[in-house]
Amino acid sequence: MVAADKVVLLDSMFSMYGMRVRVALAEKGVEYEFKDENLLDKSTLLLEMNPIHKKIPVLIHNGKPVCESMMIVEYVDNVWKNDDSPLLLPCDPYKRFQARFWADFIDKKVNDSQKKVWTMKGKEQEKGKEEFIEALKLLEGELGDKPYFGGDNFGFLDIALVPFYSWFYAYETLGNFSIEEHCPKLIEWIERCMQKESVSKSLPDPKKVYEYILYLKKTFGFE
Repeated sequence: MVAADKVVLLDSMFSMYGMRVRVALAEKGVEYEFKDENLLDKSTLLLEMNPIHKKIPVLIHNGKPVCESMMIVEYVDNVWKNDDSPLLLPCDPYKRFQARFWADFIDKKVNDSQKKVWTMKGKEQEKGKEEFIEALKLLEGELGDKPYFGGDNFGFLDIALVPFYSWFYAYETLGNFSIEEHCPKLIEWIERCMQKESVSKSLPDPKKVYEYILYLKKTFGFE
């Protein structure tokens, strides 16, 4: 493990955005302190460290906060560089741009549609499912026949998407559909990613995520 400076991660176990940071830190071998946030009763530290958005994840490095999951991943990639850890973003400027472009697509299209799958009913849920599957198919096309989105090496865009897998069981159960039926190559990619310890140890049990989503639905009246 990297002999890191003081690193603290404000996070929530079931947050797919926090999972991104956990995977990146594991890939880089960075030791850190995990602080689990109650998002219904946010800590004073979280509000101090992220006063603009007041949300997780927040990486605190030597007392200085870094916010927004993919920005944190890029920060981690830039700060912890050594011969033993891989680069998460490609060196080639165009490939780097493409990775950021598709990560932004995930944060907008995939995120917006997945919310409809588990918070909506009827026609709105069906619309969300269609949008979600369409977004995943576009990502599957970008993946092509490559082992990972960046080619032979697991990296930035893989980290952006793979945490959503921990929510797939909940989407499929609540939406009554099969992601593998529509995107088989994407599921094969997930299986490759899950063979990496940095991923498998950073993602929670999908059935526990499902229980958490049921709790959210009840708490916020999405039932």
